[in-house]
Amino acid sequence: MKAVIIAYNEAIDEEVMEVLDKNEVKAYTKWTKTLGKGTASGPHLMTNIWPIANNVIFCVVEENQASGALKDIRSLREEFPQEGIKAFQIPVEEVT
Repeated sequence: MKAVIIAYNEAIDEEVMEVLDKNEVKAYTKWTKTLGKGTASGPHLMTNIWPIANNVIFCVVEENQASGALKDIRSLREEFPQEGIKAFQIPVEEVT
């Protein structure tokens, strides 16, 4: 099992959700209106100066789903280089 964390500009939420559907990710936790700053996308701080926010998705999936999702996220990064999207894969030792 792998944990996948995806942080991204809320403007591309529909595209990220399509990645989850395509890779048959059935269960996830989604945080909306999160704040952060990326190296390529700049600050997303929900202020008058930096009005954009991020969303974050956390899911635990089988290894093939994780690798498929990360591949598709890489494609989104190429398609939307200025929007900000980052994914992380972490091994999961145990699930209750």
